[in-house]
Amino acid sequence: MARVTVEDCVDKVPNRFELVMLAAHRARELTAGGHLTVDRDNDKNPVVALREIAEETQSADELRERLIESNQTQIEVDEPEEDSMALLMGSETDKPAEDDMSEEKLLRALMEAQGEN
Repeated sequence: MARVTVEDCVDKVPNRFELVMLAAHRARELTAGGHLTVDRDNDKNPVVALREIAEETQSADELRERLIESNQTQIEVDEPEEDSMALLMGSETDKPAEDDMSEEKLLRALMEAQGEN
C-alpha cells in the first residue's frame, strides 16, 4: 500500500491543523498500546494514524472527542443548589444536626459566622 499523504485525509478533516492534531493524538494512542484498525505495513504510528483517518476506520468526530477528553483537567459536576429561602429564613428543620456536619460544612459555617461578627 502506498504511503498516505495529508491530501488523502483532507476530505475527511478539511482543516489541516485539526487533521494534524487528530493524527498526532491517534499516534500517541497507538504508542500507548491502542488497537490498530488497519494493517501496519511496517509504517510508523503517525503514518498508521493518517491511514486510519483516510480509510475512515477512525472517525474524526470520535478522535476529536477523545482528544478533548485527554486535555481536560477538570470535570464539571452538577451539584444540587441549596434552598436559598430556607437559608434566608434560618429554618432549623433544614439544618443538619451538629454530629451530621461534614468538615467542609463546618468550616463554611464557621467562616459565615466570622463574617457576621
